[in-house]
Amino acid sequence: MPVAPTIAPRASYPAQLLAVAGGALAQLVRAPSHSRRAAAARKLARHSLWLSAAGAALVIVLMLAFDQTEIQLMPARGTAWLWPIRILTDFGKDEYVLAVLAIALVAVGLVAAGLHGTRRAALLGLGTRLQYVFLSVALSVFVAEILKFVIGRGRPFVGGKANPFNFVPFQGTEAYFSLPSAHAVTAFALAFAVSALWPRLRVVMFIYALLILLTRLVLLAHHPSDVTAGALVGIVSAMAVRYWFAARRLGFAIRADGTVAPLPGPLKRVARGPSAP
Repeated sequence: MPVAPTIAPRASYPAQLLAVAGGALAQLVRAPSHSRRAAAARKLARHSLWLSAAGAALVIVLMLAFDQTEIQLMPARGTAWLWPIRILTDFGKDEYVLAVLAIALVAVGLVAAGLHGTRRAALLGLGTRLQYVFLSVALSVFVAEILKFVIGRGRPFVGGKANPFNFVPFQGTEAYFSLPSAHAVTAFALAFAVSALWPRLRVVMFIYALLILLTRLVLLAHHPSDVTAGALVGIVSAMAVRYWFAARRLGFAIRADGTVAPLPGPLKRVARGPSAP
C-alpha cells in the first residue's frame, strides 16, 4: 500500500517574519563577492576625491566671497509670506525622511513575511532597494552630525551680526551646527539614491533637492557654503553606500569598467528569472 508523502507544515508567521528580517540583515553584512568590486572601488575613490576637492574649493570661495552678501539679500526672519517655505523645508528634515523610509521598510517586511514564491521575491527586491535609500540617508546624516560638532559654525546672525566666520569648534549646540546643512545632506542623499535606482526620476529628485537647499537660504537657517557642503556630503555618502550594495550584488551590477548600474526592478527580475551581474 503506497504511503502518502509527508507535507512539512508551513512555518508560522512570526517565524517567517524573523527569517525575513534576519535575511535582510545578513545580506548587508555578508562578505563582498562581486569579481569586479576592485574596479568599482577605484572608480568610487577617484570620483569621491574629485568631488570632495571641487566641493571644498567651492565652499571656501562661497565663504570668502558670497556668504555675507547672500544673507543681506534674504527677507527678514519672521516675514509673514514665508510660511509656505517653512512648510516646504520640512520635506528635507532628516528625522521625517528617515521615519518615512523606516515605515516603508517595516511595511515591506510585514507583508513579505506572509507571502511566498515569486511574490515574496519581488517584494524583498523592493525592500533591498529601500534599504539602500534608507542607509544612504542615514550614513549621510551621521557623517554630517560629526562634521557639525567638529566644525562648530554659527548660523546666520548668531552672535548678533551676519558673520560667516563665526566658528566655535566642538560647541555642540544647535546655534553652532550650521556647516554642513542637514537638510541639504538629506535631500541630496535621497535624490542621489533614488536616481541611482530609478534614473528616470533623476530630474524630479534633484529639483526637489535644490528646492530644499533654497528654502534653507531663504529662511536664513544656513549660509550658501553650508548647503553646498551638505549637498557634497549627501552625494558622496550615497555613492559609498551604493558601492557597498553593488559589491554584494544587491540592487546594482558592476560593469567591466567599474561603473555601477542598477539591476532591473524586482518585478522584471522575477518575470525573467534571476540575473547575476
